[in-house]
Amino acid sequence: MKIRNVIVVGAGIGGLTAAIAFARRGVAVTVLEQATAIREVGAGLQVSPNGLFVLRALGLEKRLLERGAVQGKAVVMRAHDSADELVRLDLSLLPPDQRYLFMHRADLIDVLARAASEHNVSFEMGAQVQDIEPGTTPKLTLTDGSTRRAELIIGADGLHSRARIALNGDDDPFFTGQVAWRAMVPNTAGHANVAMVTMGPGRHLVSYPLRGGTLVNLVAVEERKSWAAEGWNHPDDAENLKMAFAGWDGMAGELINAVKAPTLWGLHRHPVAPVWQAGGVALLGDAAHPTLPFLAQGANMAIEDAWVLADHVLWGGVDALPAYQNERRPRVARVIKAAEGNAWRFHLRPGPVRFAAHKVMGLGSRSAPRRMLGAFDWLYGVDVTARSLRS
Repeated sequence: MKIRNVIVVGAGIGGLTAAIAFARRGVAVTVLEQATAIREVGAGLQVSPNGLFVLRALGLEKRLLERGAVQGKAVVMRAHDSADELVRLDLSLLPPDQRYLFMHRADLIDVLARAASEHNVSFEMGAQVQDIEPGTTPKLTLTDGSTRRAELIIGADGLHSRARIALNGDDDPFFTGQVAWRAMVPNTAGHANVAMVTMGPGRHLVSYPLRGGTLVNLVAVEERKSWAAEGWNHPDDAENLKMAFAGWDGMAGELINAVKAPTLWGLHRHPVAPVWQAGGVALLGDAAHPTLPFLAQGANMAIEDAWVLADHVLWGGVDALPAYQNERRPRVARVIKAAEGNAWRFHLRPGPVRFAAHKVMGLGSRSAPRRMLGAFDWLYGVDVTARSLRS
C-alpha cells in the first residue's frame, strides 16, 4: 500500500505543508504552481496552537520564530467608541505547549518552501492546470498541453480549484454583503503583542503585530450592499477605507489613517465541497472548505488537513482517502459555523442587543478568564499529530 509519488497543485500554505509531510517519509513529491516564482505576497496571518502543533511536528517552529513570528499574548475586543477593553482572552493561560503566533504569510511560505526543498520536493513554476482526471492513475493537463500523472494528486489550489471542479463540478458562491480591506502599516502606534478586534456598527477592524513587532497587520471588514470582486489582492484607494471608518479614533483610527495602499476583498460564501476525494485526487484547504476570515482559521485548517491527509495515505494508500474526508469534514464544518457567528457579534448596532451581548462578554472575561479561554479548547487544543496512524 506504500505510495511512491504525489503531485501537489498549489504552493500555498496547505500545499507546501502536505508536500513536506509526504516527502519527509520518502515519497517523491512535485509541486505545481501557476505563479512564475514564490514571491512576497499577502499580508499577516495567525498561527493558532492547533496549526502550530503540525508545524512543530515538521520541525519548523524554531524557524518561524527566527523569521520574526510574534508570540501573541492575548486576544482583545473593544468597542470603537470606548477606550476600555471589553474582553481579554489571556493567551498566557494556555498550556505551555500551546503558542499563538502572528506572522507574515510570505515568511511562513518561505519557511515551508525551504523545508520542502530540503526534503527533495520538486517545483514546477508557471505551471497552470487546465484539467484534472481522477482514475486508477490520475492525470492532469496543463494549459500548454503537457500532462502529468501520479498515484495521488492533491488539489491545494484554493477557491477556484481545478481539482474541486473535477470532483464536484462548478459551485455557486454568493456575495455575503461584506468586504475586507487588508493592509500593513509601521507600528508607530505602539501596538502590543495582541490580536485586537475593534467592533463597530456594521464593521470591525482586526489588528496585530508582525515581524518582531515592527509592522501591524490590518483586516478591516464592512457590511455593504454593493458587490465586490472575490480574491484578496485587488488594489483599492485608501480613502475608501478611511471613509468607511470615518469617526473612529484611538489606536484603531490611527492605524486606519496610516494606510497607504490597501487591497480589497469581496467576501463570498462557497459551500463545503460534497466530495473531497475520488480516483486518486484529494482536496485540502480552501479547495475543500473555503472559510470566512472571522476566526483566523483558514491557514490553520489547511495545515491540519495536510497532516491528516498524509497520515491516512501513508498508512493505507489512496484507499484511505475516504477516512481523511470523514475525519476532517465535521471539524471544518464546526469552524465555519463559529466563524459565521463571529461576523454577527462583531457588527452589532447600538441598542439593547449590543448592550446585553457586550455585558455578558465583559463579565465572563473579568470573572472567569480561564473558563472563557477553555471555551476554545475544541479549537486550539486539538493536536492532529498526537494520534498518528503511522506510529
